[in-house]
Amino acid sequence: MSNSEREKDDGPSQKLRFPEFDGLPIHPVCLGDVTEEPSTRNLGQLPSEFVMGVRKDEGIVPMEGRLIAENTSRYKIVKKDWFAYNPMRLKIGSIARWQGQEDVLVSPDYVVFRCRDEPKLVKVLPAYLDQFRGSDEWNAFVNGSGDGGVRIRIYFRDLARMPLLLPNPDEQQVIVACLKSVDDLIEAETEKLAAWRDHKTGLMQQMFAPSDKSIPSLRFPKYKSGGAWTHKPLGPNTTKVGSGTTPRGGSSVYSSSGRPFLRSQNIGWGRLRLEELAYIDEALHAASAASEVQTGDVLLNITGASIGRSTVADSRVSGGNVNQHVCIIRLKQKGFLPEYLCHFLVSPYGQAQIDSFQAGGNRQGLNFEQIRSFSIPAPPDIDEQKCIADCLSVLDLCITSQIKRIEGLRAHKSGLMQKLFPRTRMR
Repeated sequence: MSNSEREKDDGPSQKLRFPEFDGLPIHPVCLGDVTEEPSTRNLGQLPSEFVMGVRKDEGIVPMEGRLIAENTSRYKIVKKDWFAYNPMRLKIGSIARWQGQEDVLVSPDYVVFRCRDEPKLVKVLPAYLDQFRGSDEWNAFVNGSGDGGVRIRIYFRDLARMPLLLPNPDEQQVIVACLKSVDDLIEAETEKLAAWRDHKTGLMQQMFAPSDKSIPSLRFPKYKSGGAWTHKPLGPNTTKVGSGTTPRGGSSVYSSSGRPFLRSQNIGWGRLRLEELAYIDEALHAASAASEVQTGDVLLNITGASIGRSTVADSRVSGGNVNQHVCIIRLKQKGFLPEYLCHFLVSPYGQAQIDSFQAGGNRQGLNFEQIRSFSIPAPPDIDEQKCIADCLSVLDLCITSQIKRIEGLRAHKSGLMQKLFPRTRMR
């Protein structure tokens, strides 16, 4: 078959298949043919401690007590290898397979389904379906609500219409083992990332002098006799503390080229996140001159869930602008080094100060006066700041490298899934 004929083919495809399964049938079914929705209710069998919720990243986890009804008799039972999801949140990926040995409960508003033990054509393994729900085919169906319509809730009857191409269980098992081996690598590398981050946090707690002390607990040998640290307000050491605005017209004015326009999602923990960087034209830039970014500016998120994230602007964003959620802190030449200040802001001590300005700890927002009042620990020699910043920056490089390694493994798994799962149509 020629390439042009393949592009026109709307039939099933499987780009990668293990040799031992070549020529074996692939069965076209709907999800409802191989799964079913049980109606098992609690009826007072399990106490409220067994009530669970489903989160996108964490799977099935204990439900907060305040969200559990006093009477759980109508709550649904979830057994090992059964699936559960909130029909209001399926589109964002809040679905999971329960892998615990004991039965648990979920809200009566949840959807619970299981793989059929004796389907008509072919059986689907729970682990295979669990992997499949991360595929493009699954996401395309769910996000289109199965029929191109707009649905707020997606119940099992909707999900049951999803078309599947299922290999035999033996082949399903091999596919699962292949994908799980990548999952295991991702988990191991993620644990390494957590260790790097914990190590950096521990160093920051030791390398910065806390507010009630004049000497940090860990100091480079050549500075041990260098004298006591002081705690200085940030304001007098700045030439600018301010943010920008969102251009009129919102995201419709953004383009793929022009002046970089930094939003809160572009500010990471000590690094720039440029994957979703927007751009504005020269006219909008000129109208926002007060929020122009310079190399060496410390950028701090001051509102929303990402409040407290901070990084230093470099040549990639110099000459760009920020919106109202990002504060520019421009330092005087003598006082604090940008990299040093950034590391302090993201340290436990810096975050504690940011938290202290939020009523009830809800992290709603920082104003410029609060930012200027930050108390920054300062060693007597600015060269000591540089040593501290350099040390922590090396750890940031290790963390960034580890993040890229994990992203590479996830991309590798995504590519495998596109090739290993039979697809209902060519793309």
